[in-house]
Amino acid sequence: MVRKSQSALLLATPEDSEAQFYEALQTADLERLMAIWGDEDEVACVHPGGPRVVGVAAIRASFEAIFARGAIPVHAQCQRRLVVGDTAIHHVLERVEIASAAGTESAWVVATNVYLKTALGWRMVLHHASPGTTQDVKQEPSIVSSGSPTTLH
Repeated sequence: MVRKSQSALLLATPEDSEAQFYEALQTADLERLMAIWGDEDEVACVHPGGPRVVGVAAIRASFEAIFARGAIPVHAQCQRRLVVGDTAIHHVLERVEIASAAGTESAWVVATNVYLKTALGWRMVLHHASPGTTQDVKQEPSIVSSGSPTTLH
């Protein structure tokens, strides 16, 4: 379990927080995932196709229900970042691996992650994910060419 007092070491940059978030999703590690979230009453999460979930307790319950079905094989494929002062906004194209009779297929999710710099490091205050399409992938040349994240200035 990652205690919040330990999380500052793990969350030194918004990129650290984002890496921890996706690793927690991939391993269904609820404690690690919740250590990333801010303590503010208005933290919010919107799962693809779902309603807005507000507050740490509600977000925890939503991820607990999701993790009851297993880990989420999600990978951040393209990240565009904007940092202004103590706020970081990451626009992410997520690839979710789905097992099918034909093998593994990919589904796409378009997400926005917002982080605030706090005394405990960069903490997530919003994760908003919407179903994506292959058209979203076609609009991201970095996925085809290098797969590396890009930065907005």
